[in-house]
Amino acid sequence: MKRSGVRPTVGAVVRGLVAVAGLAVLGYGVHGLLGMPHATHPPQAARWLIGGLLLHDLVAFPVTAAVGFVLTRLVRAPYRAVVQGTLLASVSVALASLPLWRGYGGAPDNPSVDPLPYGRNLAIVLGAVWAVAAALIAMRALRARRGRRAAPDGS
Repeated sequence: MKRSGVRPTVGAVVRGLVAVAGLAVLGYGVHGLLGMPHATHPPQAARWLIGGLLLHDLVAFPVTAAVGFVLTRLVRAPYRAVVQGTLLASVSVALASLPLWRGYGGAPDNPSVDPLPYGRNLAIVLGAVWAVAAALIAMRALRARRGRRAAPDGS
């Protein structure tokens, strides 16, 4: 007898496996957080979690949406995604390294705590990110120019 059920696609199976793995990791983290309260300080972790969510929803998302909207007016369509992605990557790198390049946690009497020039290093990383973006934009512009030359003249 034939079964007439719908077979899941490979993508659906992969998404399901990734979801199960994510839930397992989440469970492990919650178990660790609640299982060692003297080391993890769950109320403080909850404040950080809620604060991070509020900061994202009330500040980061509206600013990102506004910048994205402005970019739709200033940057042409073929290059817009590259510029938007590069801005998001740049902000992410800068915010992730904020404590380092601002010098938080360092000790003035112990220069070995923060021994590297983090501000300069951030500038190097951001320069590399924007250099890749510039190369992508140049490749897209060159491809568009070649496409216009190869297109037959409609007149």
